[in-house]
Amino acid sequence: MDSSRKSILDRLNAGEVVVGDGGYVMQLERRGYVKAGHWTPEAAVEYPEAVRQLHREFLRAGANVIQTFTFYCSEDKLEISGNVTEITGAQINSAACDLAREVAYEGGALVAGGVSQTPSYLKTHNETEVKAIFKKQMDDFLKKDVDFLIVEYFEHVEEAVWAVEVLKTSTKPVGATLCISPQGDMNGVPPGECAVRLVKAGADMVGINCHLDPLTSVGTVKLMKEGLDKAGLKAHLMVQPLGFLTPECNHTGYVSLPEFPFALETRVVTRWDIHKFAREAYKAGIRYIGGCCGFEPYHIRAIAEELAAERGFLPPASEKHGPWGAGLEMHTKPWVRARARREYWENLLPASGRPKCPSMATPADE
Repeated sequence: MDSSRKSILDRLNAGEVVVGDGGYVMQLERRGYVKAGHWTPEAAVEYPEAVRQLHREFLRAGANVIQTFTFYCSEDKLEISGNVTEITGAQINSAACDLAREVAYEGGALVAGGVSQTPSYLKTHNETEVKAIFKKQMDDFLKKDVDFLIVEYFEHVEEAVWAVEVLKTSTKPVGATLCISPQGDMNGVPPGECAVRLVKAGADMVGINCHLDPLTSVGTVKLMKEGLDKAGLKAHLMVQPLGFLTPECNHTGYVSLPEFPFALETRVVTRWDIHKFAREAYKAGIRYIGGCCGFEPYHIRAIAEELAAERGFLPPASEKHGPWGAGLEMHTKPWVRARARREYWENLLPASGRPKCPSMATPADE
C-alpha cells in the first residue's frame, strides 16, 4: 500500500498525528447553501461545487481526513426537516462520498463516512428501528468503499453504542465521538463510562466532537481516557471540538447560548487559540485532532502548523502565510513587523470590539 494511503489505524498505531477536517453545516449555512435549524446536507446534491470547495480548502490546510458531508442524513431527519422533497438519503450519501473521494485523492487523504444521532431515537427508543437507520446509511458508504466510519454528534451514549454495533458489522475501522460535556451525556453517564461502553461495542477510536470549546473538549477526552485506563481498555483518542468559546456553557453546550446560531461570530476562536488547543490535545495523548462547527480552514491550518514538527511537514496553505505570523516581516509598518513572532500572538488578549460587551452570556434555560 502506498504510504500516503495508509489506513487510519496504521497511521494511529504508528503514533502519527492525524489532522481531521473542520465544520461543514455552519460554514455552508453562512454561505447560503444550508438551512439553519435542520442543518441537513442536501447541498451535496444541489450545490456540489460548494461542498467540493470546502473539502478542498480543508485538505489544503493540512487535513488527513475528508469526512463525507452526510451530517443528519437519515431518512427520518430528512423527512421532518422539510428541506428535501425529491432527494433521498441514499442520493445524498452517494454524492457526498464521491465529492469527498475526489478531493481526498488530490492529497493522499482518507475518506470517512459519518452517521449522527437520529430523531427516531428520542421518539421511540426502539433499538431495532434505530439500528436499521444506521445500517441503511452504512450500506451506502460501503458501496462507495469509504476508508473508515465515524459515529459523531451523539448526545446519548446508548444510541452511539447502537451505531457502533451496526458499523462494526463491516470490516471498516470505526471512530465514535460524543457531543457531551465533562458532566457526561444527557442521561448523566460519565465520560469515562461512555468511553468504556463505546470500546466494548467495538469502537477503535473514541472522543468528543462539537457542542463545547476546544480546551473543554480536551478535558472531556481526558476523562474518557481515565475511564478506559481503569477498565484496562485501549482505544485511539479523537477530538473535533466546537470552534467557538463557551466557558460558561452548561450541559447542553452552545445550543443553549442566546447567540446560537446567528450571532456567534464574536465567540470564534482565533488561530492562536487553536495552536494552544492542538498542543494540549497532543500532550493528552490525542492523535486524531480536527474540528467541528465553527472550524474554518485556517483553524485546521493552525493545527497543522502547531504540530508540523511531529508531522514532518507544513501544509500547502502555509507556503505564503508562514507559521506564527512570519509573513508580517515584510509589512510596511514597523509596529506590525514587530508582531511577526510567536511571543506576541501567544500573549495577546483579543478584544471583542464591542463597548460594554458582557464577558460571559447566560445560557438559556433548559
